[in-house]
Amino acid sequence: MPPLPPVIFEDEAILACDKPSGLPIAPDRRQPGGPTLLALLRAARGDGVASVHRIDDATSGLVLCAKSKPALDFLSGQFQSKTVGRNCLALTTGLPEQDEYRVDLVLKEDEAAPGHMCVVKKHGQTAVTDFRVLERFAGRFALVECRPQTGRQHQIRVHLAATGTPILNDALYGNGEVLLLSGLKRGYKGREGEQPLLRRLALHAAALTFTHPLTREKMTLAAPLPADFAVALKYLRKFGTARR
Repeated sequence: MPPLPPVIFEDEAILACDKPSGLPIAPDRRQPGGPTLLALLRAARGDGVASVHRIDDATSGLVLCAKSKPALDFLSGQFQSKTVGRNCLALTTGLPEQDEYRVDLVLKEDEAAPGHMCVVKKHGQTAVTDFRVLERFAGRFALVECRPQTGRQHQIRVHLAATGTPILNDALYGNGEVLLLSGLKRGYKGREGEQPLLRRLALHAAALTFTHPLTREKMTLAAPLPADFAVALKYLRKFGTARR
C-alpha cells in the first residue's frame, strides 16, 4: 500500500488531504482493485471517514473528507446547494481568447465511450465553469484558474476542450501536445531522449472555501502545487514569456 497522502488539515469533524495524481478516491467499477484514497484514510483513521466530493483520478490536489455522519451531511449539503467555493489550476494547450469567461454547456456520458463525457444540447446535466487566465506562455500555453459552479464528471476538462484549449496531457480530451524544454528554450541541446517537463494531467485542485460543520465559520483550505507542476511552471516562466 502506498503511504498516506499529506494531511492538510484535520480536527474532530473533517480531514483534508493533498491527493497525488493517479490515486483514485474510491474504487472504479470499470477498473476495480488497487489502492484508493479512502482505503488509505480508513486504514489510518477508521471506517468513519467519507469523502464529501470527488476529483478525477488524474487530478491532484485537495480532497475534503468528513469523519462523522453529521459532518458529512452538513458538508454534502453545501456542495449540493453550490455554496462551496472551488478553485483549480490548469495548464492549457492553446490560448483562451478572453482573460475572463464563463462556459455553460450541458454534459452527459458518451454512450459510445463509457467513462467519457460529451457536450449535448439537451437531455444532459447543466455544467457551468468560470475561468480566468493568470499567465500566457510561448504563444500556446496558459495557466488558467478554474472555478466550477457545478460538479459534473470531467467538467473542467470537457469545458476547456470544447472551447479549443484542452488541458495539457489530457488523455481523454486533449490534443496530444506535450511540453518540452526544447520547445521553449532557444538553442536547446540534447533533444535525443528528451522527456516532457510534465507527464500527467495538468489539473490541480488548489483550494476549497466552505462552512465548518462544527464552528459554522467560513474556512479556506489550500493544497500547494505538486513539484512536477511547479517545475513545469518554472520553465514556462523562464523561457516561455519572451516568445508571447
